[in-house]
Amino acid sequence: MFVSSIKHLKTGRRKASTVSYHKKNRMKDLISPKYQMKLAKEVEDAIWKEYSSYKQVRNYIEKWHEYDEQNFNWENFNVVINDNKNIDLNSTIHSMPGDILLKIAIDLGVDTPDFIPSIPTFKNSLKSDYKTAYDTFNKAYKQIETDPSTAIGLANSALESIIKEILKDERIACKIKGNETLYKLSSIILKEFNLTNTEHPKEIKTIGNSLLSINQAIEKLRSEKTNFHGKTSEDYLIEEPIYTYFIINAVSTVGLFLNTFYKSKFPQPEVEFDDDDLPF
Repeated sequence: MFVSSIKHLKTGRRKASTVSYHKKNRMKDLISPKYQMKLAKEVEDAIWKEYSSYKQVRNYIEKWHEYDEQNFNWENFNVVINDNKNIDLNSTIHSMPGDILLKIAIDLGVDTPDFIPSIPTFKNSLKSDYKTAYDTFNKAYKQIETDPSTAIGLANSALESIIKEILKDERIACKIKGNETLYKLSSIILKEFNLTNTEHPKEIKTIGNSLLSINQAIEKLRSEKTNFHGKTSEDYLIEEPIYTYFIINAVSTVGLFLNTFYKSKFPQPEVEFDDDDLPF
Protein backbone atom coordinates (compact mmCIF):
# COMPACT_ATOMS: atom_id res chain seq x y z
CA MET A 1 0.00 0.00 0.00
CA PHE A 2 2.77 2.43 0.98
CA VAL A 3 4.82 1.58 -2.09
CA SER A 4 1.74 1.99 -4.23
CA SER A 5 1.06 5.43 -2.75
CA ILE A 6 4.65 6.55 -3.35
CA LYS A 7 4.42 5.34 -6.94
CA HIS A 8 1.16 7.21 -7.39
CA LEU A 9 2.71 10.34 -5.89
CA LYS A 10 5.67 10.17 -8.26
CA THR A 11 3.38 9.61 -11.22
CA GLY A 12 1.29 12.59 -10.16
CA ARG A 13 4.34 14.80 -9.94
CA ARG A 14 5.56 13.63 -13.32
CA LYS A 15 2.16 14.39 -14.82
CA ALA A 16 2.15 17.83 -13.21
CA SER A 17 5.59 18.52 -14.67
CA THR A 18 4.42 17.34 -18.08
CA VAL A 19 1.35 19.57 -17.94
CA SER A 20 3.54 22.53 -17.04
CA TYR A 21 5.84 21.77 -19.96
CA HIS A 22 2.90 21.53 -22.36
CA LYS A 23 1.52 24.86 -21.18
CA LYS A 24 4.82 26.52 -21.98
CA ASN A 25 4.89 25.05 -25.46
CA ARG A 26 1.51 25.76 -27.02
CA MET A 27 2.85 25.49 -30.55
CA LYS A 28 2.91 21.69 -30.33
CA ASP A 29 -0.88 21.68 -29.91
CA LEU A 30 -1.24 23.41 -33.28
CA ILE A 31 0.80 20.87 -35.22
CA SER A 32 -1.32 18.00 -36.50
CA PRO A 33 0.05 14.41 -36.45
CA LYS A 34 -0.34 14.24 -40.24
CA TYR A 35 1.82 17.32 -40.72
CA GLN A 36 4.34 16.05 -38.16
CA MET A 37 4.77 12.86 -40.20
CA LYS A 38 5.53 14.86 -43.34
CA LEU A 39 7.81 17.28 -41.51
CA ALA A 40 9.66 14.43 -39.74
CA LYS A 41 10.68 12.92 -43.08
CA GLU A 42 11.94 16.28 -44.38
CA VAL A 43 13.86 16.97 -41.16
CA GLU A 44 15.45 13.51 -41.21
CA ASP A 45 16.60 14.02 -44.82
CA ALA A 46 17.95 17.48 -43.98
CA ILE A 47 19.95 16.19 -41.00
CA TRP A 48 21.62 13.43 -43.03
CA LYS A 49 22.37 15.95 -45.77
CA GLU A 50 23.93 18.35 -43.27
CA TYR A 51 25.91 15.82 -41.21
CA SER A 52 27.80 12.93 -42.74
CA SER A 53 28.32 10.61 -39.77
CA TYR A 54 26.31 9.01 -36.96
CA LYS A 55 28.50 10.79 -34.44
CA GLN A 56 27.79 14.24 -35.89
CA VAL A 57 24.09 13.47 -36.15
CA ARG A 58 23.94 12.36 -32.53
CA ASN A 59 25.91 15.43 -31.37
CA TYR A 60 23.46 17.69 -33.22
CA ILE A 61 20.38 15.94 -31.85
CA GLU A 62 21.70 15.97 -28.29
CA LYS A 63 21.97 19.77 -28.42
CA TRP A 64 18.17 19.76 -28.56
CA HIS A 65 17.81 17.09 -25.88
CA GLU A 66 16.90 18.06 -22.30
CA TYR A 67 17.10 15.66 -19.38
CA ASP A 68 16.33 16.14 -15.67
CA GLU A 69 17.35 13.41 -13.22
CA GLN A 70 15.82 15.31 -10.31
CA ASN A 71 12.44 15.37 -12.00
CA PHE A 72 11.93 11.60 -12.22
CA ASN A 73 14.25 11.32 -15.24
CA TRP A 74 12.10 13.68 -17.27
CA GLU A 75 13.26 14.31 -20.85
CA ASN A 76 11.76 16.31 -23.68
CA PHE A 77 12.19 13.43 -26.15
CA ASN A 78 13.99 10.09 -26.40
CA VAL A 79 17.37 9.71 -28.05
CA VAL A 80 16.98 6.19 -29.41
CA ILE A 81 20.10 4.05 -29.83
CA ASN A 82 20.03 0.94 -32.02
CA ASP A 83 21.75 -2.42 -31.55
CA ASN A 84 24.87 -1.12 -33.29
CA LYS A 85 25.11 1.65 -30.67
CA ASN A 86 24.34 4.28 -33.31
CA ILE A 87 21.52 6.78 -33.09
CA ASP A 88 18.23 5.63 -34.60
CA LEU A 89 17.42 9.00 -36.11
CA ASN A 90 13.97 8.08 -37.44
CA SER A 91 12.73 6.77 -34.08
CA THR A 92 14.33 9.70 -32.25
CA ILE A 93 12.63 12.25 -34.47
CA HIS A 94 9.26 10.57 -34.05
CA SER A 95 9.62 10.72 -30.27
CA MET A 96 9.86 14.52 -30.44
CA PRO A 97 6.88 16.76 -29.66
CA GLY A 98 5.72 18.93 -32.54
CA ASP A 99 7.21 22.19 -31.29
CA ILE A 100 10.75 20.78 -31.08
CA LEU A 101 10.41 19.20 -34.51
CA LEU A 102 9.34 22.59 -35.87
CA LYS A 103 12.29 24.35 -34.24
CA ILE A 104 14.74 21.87 -35.76
CA ALA A 105 13.09 22.28 -39.17
CA ILE A 106 13.53 26.05 -38.97
CA ASP A 107 17.13 25.69 -37.77
CA LEU A 108 17.94 23.49 -40.78
CA GLY A 109 16.15 25.75 -43.24
CA VAL A 110 13.36 23.27 -43.97
CA ASP A 111 10.32 25.10 -45.31
CA THR A 112 7.26 25.00 -43.06
CA PRO A 113 4.42 26.06 -45.36
CA ASP A 114 1.68 24.98 -42.94
CA PHE A 115 2.86 27.72 -40.57
CA ILE A 116 4.27 30.29 -42.97
CA PRO A 117 2.51 29.61 -46.29
CA SER A 118 4.33 32.30 -48.24
CA ILE A 119 7.83 31.43 -47.06
CA PRO A 120 9.06 29.24 -49.97
CA THR A 121 7.84 31.70 -52.63
CA PHE A 122 8.96 34.73 -50.67
CA LYS A 123 12.46 33.38 -50.00
CA ASN A 124 12.93 32.51 -53.68
CA SER A 125 11.82 36.00 -54.66
CA LEU A 126 14.16 37.63 -52.16
CA LYS A 127 17.11 35.43 -53.06
CA SER A 128 17.05 36.48 -56.70
CA ASP A 129 16.20 40.16 -56.27
CA TYR A 130 17.06 41.38 -52.76
CA LYS A 131 20.23 39.91 -51.22
CA THR A 132 20.26 42.08 -48.09
CA ALA A 133 16.58 41.51 -47.39
CA TYR A 134 17.04 37.78 -48.00
CA ASP A 135 19.81 37.49 -45.41
CA THR A 136 17.87 39.58 -42.89
CA PHE A 137 14.65 37.64 -43.42
CA ASN A 138 16.46 34.30 -43.02
CA LYS A 139 17.79 35.47 -39.65
CA ALA A 140 14.27 36.48 -38.64
CA TYR A 141 12.85 33.15 -39.76
CA LYS A 142 15.36 31.16 -37.74
CA GLN A 143 14.60 33.09 -34.54
CA ILE A 144 10.81 32.79 -34.57
CA GLU A 145 10.82 30.18 -31.81
CA THR A 146 13.97 31.08 -29.90
CA ASP A 147 13.69 34.88 -29.91
CA PRO A 148 10.28 36.13 -31.16
CA SER A 149 11.06 39.74 -30.32
CA THR A 150 14.23 39.82 -32.43
CA ALA A 151 12.50 37.95 -35.27
CA ILE A 152 9.85 40.68 -35.52
CA GLY A 153 12.47 43.42 -35.59
CA LEU A 154 14.45 41.69 -38.33
CA ALA A 155 11.32 41.03 -40.40
CA ASN A 156 10.52 44.75 -40.18
CA SER A 157 14.04 45.52 -41.43
CA ALA A 158 13.71 43.04 -44.30
CA LEU A 159 10.52 44.72 -45.49
CA GLU A 160 12.20 48.12 -45.29
CA SER A 161 15.07 46.80 -47.44
CA ILE A 162 12.70 45.51 -50.10
CA ILE A 163 10.88 48.83 -50.40
CA LYS A 164 14.14 50.80 -50.47
CA GLU A 165 15.46 48.61 -53.30
CA ILE A 166 12.27 49.13 -55.31
CA LEU A 167 12.38 52.88 -54.78
CA LYS A 168 15.90 53.00 -56.21
CA ASP A 169 14.43 52.36 -59.65
CA GLU A 170 15.14 55.44 -61.77
CA ARG A 171 11.64 55.26 -63.24
CA ILE A 172 10.17 56.03 -59.82
CA ALA A 173 9.88 59.76 -59.28
CA CYS A 174 10.11 59.96 -55.50
CA LYS A 175 13.59 59.62 -54.05
CA ILE A 176 14.38 58.73 -50.46
CA LYS A 177 17.08 59.87 -48.05
CA GLY A 178 17.69 56.41 -46.61
CA ASN A 179 16.58 56.99 -43.03
CA GLU A 180 12.84 56.62 -43.59
CA THR A 181 10.85 54.29 -41.34
CA LEU A 182 8.73 51.41 -42.65
CA TYR A 183 5.57 53.52 -42.37
CA LYS A 184 7.08 56.40 -44.35
CA LEU A 185 8.50 54.03 -46.98
CA SER A 186 5.11 52.34 -47.28
CA SER A 187 3.36 55.68 -47.76
CA ILE A 188 5.77 56.57 -50.57
CA ILE A 189 5.59 53.29 -52.45
CA LEU A 190 1.80 53.01 -52.23
CA LYS A 191 1.55 56.51 -53.66
CA GLU A 192 3.98 55.60 -56.45
CA PHE A 193 1.94 52.47 -57.16
CA ASN A 194 -1.17 54.66 -57.27
CA LEU A 195 -2.96 52.46 -54.74
CA THR A 196 -4.14 55.34 -52.55
CA ASN A 197 -5.58 57.46 -55.36
CA THR A 198 -8.93 58.92 -54.29
CA GLU A 199 -10.32 58.27 -57.78
CA HIS A 200 -9.97 54.50 -57.36
CA PRO A 201 -12.98 52.35 -56.47
CA LYS A 202 -13.57 51.99 -52.75
CA GLU A 203 -12.25 48.42 -52.71
CA ILE A 204 -8.89 49.38 -54.25
CA LYS A 205 -8.47 52.26 -51.82
CA THR A 206 -9.28 49.87 -48.97
CA ILE A 207 -6.48 47.54 -50.07
CA GLY A 208 -4.00 50.40 -50.25
CA ASN A 209 -5.00 51.76 -46.85
CA SER A 210 -4.93 48.27 -45.34
CA LEU A 211 -1.39 47.68 -46.58
CA LEU A 212 -0.35 50.96 -45.00
CA SER A 213 -2.05 50.02 -41.73
CA ILE A 214 -0.39 46.59 -41.68
CA ASN A 215 3.08 48.05 -42.17
CA GLN A 216 2.41 50.73 -39.58
CA ALA A 217 1.35 48.03 -37.10
CA ILE A 218 4.49 45.98 -37.83
CA GLU A 219 6.64 49.06 -37.25
CA LYS A 220 4.84 49.89 -33.98
CA LEU A 221 5.22 46.31 -32.75
CA ARG A 222 8.94 46.49 -33.47
CA SER A 223 9.30 49.81 -31.68
CA GLU A 224 6.95 49.29 -28.74
CA LYS A 225 6.57 45.54 -28.15
CA THR A 226 10.05 44.12 -28.81
CA ASN A 227 13.46 44.59 -27.21
CA PHE A 228 14.85 46.50 -30.21
CA HIS A 229 14.42 49.63 -28.12
CA GLY A 230 15.07 50.04 -24.42
CA LYS A 231 12.38 48.43 -22.27
CA THR A 232 11.64 48.20 -18.55
CA SER A 233 10.42 45.15 -16.67
CA GLU A 234 6.88 46.54 -16.80
CA ASP A 235 6.74 46.92 -20.58
CA TYR A 236 4.94 44.31 -22.66
CA LEU A 237 7.16 42.23 -24.94
CA ILE A 238 6.01 39.74 -27.55
CA GLU A 239 7.31 36.38 -26.34
CA GLU A 240 4.76 33.94 -27.79
CA PRO A 241 6.00 32.41 -31.07
CA ILE A 242 2.44 32.07 -32.37
CA TYR A 243 2.18 35.88 -32.65
CA THR A 244 5.54 35.95 -34.40
CA TYR A 245 4.38 33.39 -36.98
CA PHE A 246 1.39 35.64 -37.70
CA ILE A 247 3.60 38.71 -38.12
CA ILE A 248 6.18 36.92 -40.29
CA ASN A 249 3.31 35.67 -42.44
CA ALA A 250 2.07 39.24 -42.82
CA VAL A 251 5.54 40.47 -43.81
CA SER A 252 5.87 37.66 -46.39
CA THR A 253 2.46 38.39 -47.91
CA VAL A 254 2.98 42.16 -48.10
CA GLY A 255 6.53 41.76 -49.44
CA LEU A 256 5.39 39.38 -52.17
CA PHE A 257 2.57 41.70 -53.20
CA LEU A 258 4.80 44.77 -53.39
CA ASN A 259 7.47 42.96 -55.41
CA THR A 260 4.94 41.39 -57.80
CA PHE A 261 3.13 44.71 -58.29
CA TYR A 262 6.47 46.46 -58.89
CA LYS A 263 7.48 43.95 -61.56
CA SER A 264 4.15 44.30 -63.35
CA LYS A 265 4.11 48.11 -63.18
CA PHE A 266 7.81 48.59 -63.93
CA PRO A 267 8.86 45.58 -66.03
CA GLN A 268 12.57 45.15 -66.49
CA PRO A 269 13.72 45.80 -70.09
CA GLU A 270 14.84 42.73 -71.96
CA VAL A 271 18.57 42.50 -72.57
CA GLU A 272 19.41 42.47 -76.28
CA PHE A 273 22.42 40.58 -77.54
CA ASP A 274 24.45 41.51 -80.57
CA ASP A 275 25.01 38.48 -82.79
CA ASP A 276 28.61 39.59 -83.31
CA ASP A 277 29.26 39.10 -79.58
CA LEU A 278 28.25 35.46 -79.62
CA PRO A 279 31.14 32.95 -79.49
CA PHE A 280 29.62 30.70 -82.17
